[in-house]
Amino acid sequence: MNRVILEAIALERRFTTDNPMFGTPTVVHAVNGVNLKVRQGETFAIVGESGCGKSTLARVLTRLIPASGGAVHFAGRDLSLLKPAEVRALRREIQFIFQDPFSSLNPRMTVGALIEEPMRVHKIGTRAERRARVGQLLERVGLPAQAASRFPHEFSGGQRQRIGIARALASEPTVVIGDEPVSALDVSIQAQVVNLLADLKEEFGLTLVVIAHDLAVIRHMADRVAVMYLGEIVELAPAEALFETPRHPYTEALVAAIPLPDPAMRRAEARVAGELPNPIAPPPGCKFHPRCPYAVERCARERPALSPADAQGRQVACHRAADLSLSGLAETETVRSPAAQRRFDLYAKARAAEATTE
Repeated sequence: MNRVILEAIALERRFTTDNPMFGTPTVVHAVNGVNLKVRQGETFAIVGESGCGKSTLARVLTRLIPASGGAVHFAGRDLSLLKPAEVRALRREIQFIFQDPFSSLNPRMTVGALIEEPMRVHKIGTRAERRARVGQLLERVGLPAQAASRFPHEFSGGQRQRIGIARALASEPTVVIGDEPVSALDVSIQAQVVNLLADLKEEFGLTLVVIAHDLAVIRHMADRVAVMYLGEIVELAPAEALFETPRHPYTEALVAAIPLPDPAMRRAEARVAGELPNPIAPPPGCKFHPRCPYAVERCARERPALSPADAQGRQVACHRAADLSLSGLAETETVRSPAAQRRFDLYAKARAAEATTE
């Protein structure tokens, strides 16, 4: 088993806001007691609805914003104890790919200057070596080396995200964190960028942490997945196990929302009610209980703790995890009308005939 390279221990991040009517400050627990371990060389995904705290967690893990409590360890070092010079050195080891490829690139800088900047800051190579590496990185992410002399506004959204990826790789990092790196892109471009990230991970030996709300993307690229709800981890498991047999009702609902490619295929519908609660005044007990179809009285008064990892490495924060049988991708079934079934049989027969002649 690979060593743990990034670890969150009881991590918290609170934001205080002023009440405009009464002037009483309110506290939002954007990240609330998160514990997780990222192993070297894996793709670790953090998923959940918008507003659940995923992006805040990513920024706290990289010290882009400070933690309000708990600790983050990188390669065994407590990041809260680092001096300013050590934090700068850390930036070389952990790089960030931002969600919006349009606002994350300085429009006044050329593409070459944007990619070269991390190398210049960390004093990597000579000027000639840096410029040569800029061209190599551009070609590696699927852009011509000549693009270095152009400006970000001359590129499409997908191309800009490739530039952002090249910039993240420039300092030769150990860990790359992508904050919804494909959510702002067209579906066809998303697949290209996902495949590019997977190839780069293997080529450069990276540890990849991906923040996302699209489980269809995560299913095909992650080794392990942590599911967040209102600032807390409610389930953590290997990707295949989590999608096939979820153990938390919220995970079941997320899996049920994954679109299916065949209109004839059916999956059990999620029975989640209502909207995400107000994070300023979250419900007591299990935060998911007002929307959960399986909730009992205990759920409303007692907050469930994340269980210790089992033999599969699975953890879940649910009082009823042991006695629930939830639906996942393994429950998907195909339901076709007689006419649709005849068309499917003809198509399958034609494909079989083509395979025989080949």
